[in-house]
Amino acid sequence: MATALDQESVRTETTVEPAATPVEAPTSPVGATSVSRTSVTSVHDADYTGRVVPVIWWIVGFVDVLLIIRFLLKLLGGSTVAGFVRFMYDITQFMVAPFHGIFNSAVQGRSILEPESLVAIAIYSLIGWGIVSLIRMMTRPRGAAQA
Repeated sequence: MATALDQESVRTETTVEPAATPVEAPTSPVGATSVSRTSVTSVHDADYTGRVVPVIWWIVGFVDVLLIIRFLLKLLGGSTVAGFVRFMYDITQFMVAPFHGIFNSAVQGRSILEPESLVAIAIYSLIGWGIVSLIRMMTRPRGAAQA
């Protein structure tokens, strides 16, 4: 992983070129050409990608794990009387809500096959991948070779 650099260097270069045919060596050359060059180099490599990308993947992974737990509880017929089951359904309801009605849910006794949970897992993973790709594209060094 690259280290963060905040560096600025200034280099001044002065050269004195003597005239074509010097007659004497005076203390200050008469007819000499003086060239002065100054270059400023700034490097700012804070490597935010190395910090932000793992956080985004952690959030996406956390959401996916919550949705997998919801899917398994529904599939195995988790009792809504149990506090944990009710808690998991409550905190994941808003994540699954946009996907209700895409597919029919199959019910067998207390077990419910809820495909909208699987769709939510796929969509949130794709959104996370898109955000990470966008961040990497925006923080890529200028002129870098494209793979």
